[in-house]
Amino acid sequence: MTAREHAAAPPPDAPARFAALQARVAELGSVIVAFSGGVDSSVVAALAHRALGGRALAVTAVSPSVATGELDGARAVARHIGIAHEIVRTDELARPGYRANGRDRCYFCKSELYEVLAQLARQRGFAHLLSGANQDDQGDWRPGLRAAAEHGVVHPLQDTTKAQVRELAHLLRLPSAEKPASPCLASRIPYGTRVDPATLRQIDDAERGVKALGFPVIRVRHHGILGRLEVAEPDLPRALEAEPQLVDAIKRAGYRHAVIDRTPFASGRLNATIVMP
Repeated sequence: MTAREHAAAPPPDAPARFAALQARVAELGSVIVAFSGGVDSSVVAALAHRALGGRALAVTAVSPSVATGELDGARAVARHIGIAHEIVRTDELARPGYRANGRDRCYFCKSELYEVLAQLARQRGFAHLLSGANQDDQGDWRPGLRAAAEHGVVHPLQDTTKAQVRELAHLLRLPSAEKPASPCLASRIPYGTRVDPATLRQIDDAERGVKALGFPVIRVRHHGILGRLEVAEPDLPRALEAEPQLVDAIKRAGYRHAVIDRTPFASGRLNATIVMP
């Protein structure tokens, strides 16, 4: 076993933890999984498929807010798991609260998602909606959890840490076990700056250009005519060496100016100034 394989190997108690979670999901009878293809929802989809078989359905929502390539990734993970998988379209941009981009933007995004999924569940006779929210999400600013509560969404991983979720993903050999988080493209836009389709496309184009140069874990923060690139810490020295190429890739997406942030990428940075209620 290589050092990398050893580091990724799940601990001895992972199978028992998965079995306990599977038993809880089995009690639900039938479920629709809000399935992005990320590690959290992938583990929930695997739980649901093993517990309920054909009474579990993974559903992926697509909209202008979803980064290019995410749907293809979700399809691949669903095939690996073996769970039935469908695509729905959501229209969070039709909601004024989402477009306004206040600090509760995610509430309106998740409200749109869960309303669409709840309607599908009623039409198909599924009893519950499941999400991939985990224990670590409780400590961040997550207005989407309020929308989930309003729709009775069940969170099987709510007592499971992010690290434990990844352990379970490795146990199941899921393709998404080490997938970086890929939240809504609007998360790159500072609170208070309105969200519109053109801005979302611009961010997506800029990030695709940067990733094509070999930088997989990044964010392009939108500041009007400026695109500010954040790069994961291990890749930051290499990014600074390739700064002219990266700046050019961002400008090709329509930004007049582009810079590389000397501070490494950190998930949830826009939430850093929010005081938890």
